[in-house]
Amino acid sequence: MDEVWHAGDIGNTIVIDKLKSLKPTRAVYGNVDCKRVRELTKKFLVFECEGIRVVITHIAGYPGRYDNNAKEIIHRYSPKLFICGHSHILKIMRDKKYGHIHFNPGAAGISGFHKKRTMLKFTLDEGKIKNLNIIELNNSQKLSKPIN
Repeated sequence: MDEVWHAGDIGNTIVIDKLKSLKPTRAVYGNVDCKRVRELTKKFLVFECEGIRVVITHIAGYPGRYDNNAKEIIHRYSPKLFICGHSHILKIMRDKKYGHIHFNPGAAGISGFHKKRTMLKFTLDEGKIKNLNIIELNNSQKLSKPIN
């Protein structure tokens, strides 16, 4: 299934509505999101996709430096793919301690302190993460362009 997964700091309902108009969307809220965005999303998501347990949350930290909430979620759900946001810094790391892949796609929006706008595109297929691509947006590209 072709979907958009958003790890928070959506900004406003216009963004989430636009994403949902393009593709089915799974999203969590971030620390800058308004009350309405928080009503439309959750603090974290846990789901299975193509044989992979996925957890998405906003604030988590990184392998070896997870916050307590992230550690609790990881212990409880044992994901194979753990996705978070918050830092606006692209990172892809293997977490050897917990046995999952950690993704932070960076930030695709125009608001924030990040100098590069990034997102990830990948395929889940029969329990494997394949075709992982980093998409770097320039300032003239709109969010809808690379995911059409």
